[in-house]
Amino acid sequence: MARSVVVVATSDEPALVRRLAAYVTMSVTEFFRDQGEDVLCLMDSVTRFAMAQREISLSVGEPPATKGYTPTVFAELPKLLERAGPGARGQGTVTGLFTVLVEGDDHNEPVSDAVRGILDGHVVLDRAIAERGRFPPVNILRSVSRTMPDCNTAEQNAVVARARQLTASYEDMAELIRLGAYRRGSDPQVDEAIQFRPAIEKFLDQRKADKSSLASCYTELAKILGMEMKEPAAEGRIVES
Repeated sequence: MARSVVVVATSDEPALVRRLAAYVTMSVTEFFRDQGEDVLCLMDSVTRFAMAQREISLSVGEPPATKGYTPTVFAELPKLLERAGPGARGQGTVTGLFTVLVEGDDHNEPVSDAVRGILDGHVVLDRAIAERGRFPPVNILRSVSRTMPDCNTAEQNAVVARARQLTASYEDMAELIRLGAYRRGSDPQVDEAIQFRPAIEKFLDQRKADKSSLASCYTELAKILGMEMKEPAAEGRIVES
């Protein structure tokens, strides 16, 4: 906490205050970035910012557009989120983690859809995964990073692609597998996905006290999948907005 700045606007505050809190947060972040610092900005949540802006817009007579959100909401989102990222030469960086609450588990609802097009990547947390006890409940098929392929080596990208392919093959047939309707030998790719499923799920499970480096994660995943990594993964710095 000694190195943290907390900006709070609770849900019972006026909409103007809730909206302003988000911009104050980015201004404080940019202040430290301009001093040459590498800053982590956590904002919870962009959805509440959008709701505050919608409330303000509706009060001044702006007509609702997409699912009740006014056009100004979608004009303000880039102005807020695009401020994260690397600064000018000689300045620091801002790594932004912005949470989005989706309504009714609809990942294509207006706010999440707009944010997805602005940020460099998104991590999707799935309620169904949490209910079966795997934490963090990250849905690796829906999650994506536009910067990761350029930060990784070819071997690392191959390992990730292989793991995603096996997971996708299993999920496509998950219902039939659970019902016992799938017969082993019907599809070699699905058989392979079933074989690797327990090990991949165990790899994705991480408790609060668990610690591991990026390099060791790639090495362990490659070992699980029976793949070889010719060179150790280099520890790097990823800056996402």
